[in-house]
Amino acid sequence: MKLFFYDLETTGVKFWRNGIHQISGKIIIDDVVKETFNFHVKPYEKADIDLEALNIAGKTMEDLQNYDSMVSVYTRIIYMLKKYVDKFDKKDKFHLIGYNNASFDNPFFRAFFVQNGDQYFGSWFWSDSIDIMVLASNYLKSERSNLENFKQATVAKYLGIPVDEERLHDAMYDIDLCLQIYQKISG
Repeated sequence: MKLFFYDLETTGVKFWRNGIHQISGKIIIDDVVKETFNFHVKPYEKADIDLEALNIAGKTMEDLQNYDSMVSVYTRIIYMLKKYVDKFDKKDKFHLIGYNNASFDNPFFRAFFVQNGDQYFGSWFWSDSIDIMVLASNYLKSERSNLENFKQATVAKYLGIPVDEERLHDAMYDIDLCLQIYQKISG
């Protein structure tokens, strides 16, 4: 089983207007971590940049200008994907996994491919992603009223996973929390 755990940090909440500035994750195949990645990306040149979104991530406009180009990061991602998946084999794909990825990260990630002239996102990933927020919702359904919200950090704390508040909204840290939640609820 090929799992692509990932998280994004973005310049806003609208995938059709904002861009990605960080892509992080882990490739896990048959329960073995094969690769960990953490790319800082100069957003798509036409992307709107919401300063509030940057503040949440602790980033500045200057930070974004010093990141690797979108094309460079895209090329590195494709190189990484090719090591584990044959995009021409319809039965060989990754499961996309993240926290709230179905409604937030996946549209941004797909747009990232399109912005790089690639219409074949579905050649690498199954269309039915695994959203850890949804799995946790099912796992905690009888206890949901005990949680003030269902943000990833709140769920992690409730499950007894230590959370470093200062590191939240760094995609690499967030994907580590996501993986720990997944392991806890999949147990």
